[in-house]
Amino acid sequence: MATVLPASAQLTEIREDYLELTRRRRMYSGILLIAFAVTFIAGFRIAENRNAGTFRDGFHRIFDFPRELIVEAWEKSANLPGHAARAFPALVETVNIALVSTLIGCLLGTALALGGTRGLAYWPRLIPVMRRISDIFRAVPEIVIALVLIFVMGGGPMPAMIAIAIHTAGAQGKLFSEVNENVDLKPLEGLASVGANWWQRTWLGVFPQVMPNYLSYSLLRLEINIRASAILGFVGAGGIGSELRNAMTFGQGRFDEAAAIFLMLFATIVIVDQISSLMRNSLTEGHRTA
Repeated sequence: MATVLPASAQLTEIREDYLELTRRRRMYSGILLIAFAVTFIAGFRIAENRNAGTFRDGFHRIFDFPRELIVEAWEKSANLPGHAARAFPALVETVNIALVSTLIGCLLGTALALGGTRGLAYWPRLIPVMRRISDIFRAVPEIVIALVLIFVMGGGPMPAMIAIAIHTAGAQGKLFSEVNENVDLKPLEGLASVGANWWQRTWLGVFPQVMPNYLSYSLLRLEINIRASAILGFVGAGGIGSELRNAMTFGQGRFDEAAAIFLMLFATIVIVDQISSLMRNSLTEGHRTA
């Protein structure tokens, strides 16, 4: 017969277990902190040794470029509207790249998520395959894919669109799969009992539950892809990034053009962020109300 400890002994035992757990967590945290510090210092020293100059020698010049850009943009502020008007088509191209790549990537991500979620996959044996494909798409940076595609296809918006769509498919496949794992299976069982096939069960039983989160994650991804499409322009993938690279390459004398592009890009990201935030909030609140 098991012995029952007094209440004071139980409290003492619980306190000792808690203190032991706290000490263990502190020890693990200290080990991780030391490992991070060692890795950071080692990486910094390797980068420092491979640079033409040291970080210490160039630190005092870290604000030279922003200062020169702001001064020249202020002196030539009358030219900013004209520069913005000339770069506007490139900005539209950047937004189009982000929109199309987000749409394609989210559709592919939905397919990967449905094929990689237990209990929802049409072919359960392919679940590990779908998850590994999603991992691979997510692991390779957009700029690496874009550089390969630019080498094969040449410069332009198409390599950027494909690169961003592939990375988006991997990222959204992971997020959508996590959403799918929280789906209530009772509606699916009810649909199956009346003879519904897999597509009918998915369309009527899964999508109504997951669509608010799908749309919310897709809007968030659109914000990320606008930034990514602008960055890929620096490597020849078209859009506003190419215009910014050209303006910055010439240096002084065209810093006002670079400033106008910076302002346009910043305003675009802020506007898209605000619109998508409002839409995400309305979707989330509507889903909670329902």
